[in-house]
Amino acid sequence: MANENANLNSSKAPEPVGLYPHARRVGNLLFLSGVGPRERGAKQIPGVELDEHGNIVSYDIETQCHSVFRNVRYILEDAGSSWEELVDVTVYLTNMQDDFAAYNRIYAEYFKDNQPCRTTVEVNKLPTPIAIELKCIATIITL
Repeated sequence: MANENANLNSSKAPEPVGLYPHARRVGNLLFLSGVGPRERGAKQIPGVELDEHGNIVSYDIETQCHSVFRNVRYILEDAGSSWEELVDVTVYLTNMQDDFAAYNRIYAEYFKDNQPCRTTVEVNKLPTPIAIELKCIATIITL
């Protein structure tokens, strides 16, 4: 991105569910909007089974974690940053008691080399029928 203060939408990450960009660059910082496990152009959410009313019947937190981390990577790379440039990650889980151990194990696999600051909180519900969402800040190295 040429502009130092610009919104960015990735061509690979799932479409935003509201009026917001995937990320916003401000100087050498990149602020990502909340990123979930949905896939671009797909109605089915990886690791989620819904009933006919759109309510969650079951979900696989491990599948959702892998999908969320992939989407974050897509946004970072499309913005001219990378996984290694993440400096802060806020994680929202809808079921801390049942999902934290699996999420924490998978998180450790993805972040063993780069360890950004992290906050993990439980929320009652997310805007779509998902069990995890990430909010991230990364740097962009300009040459």
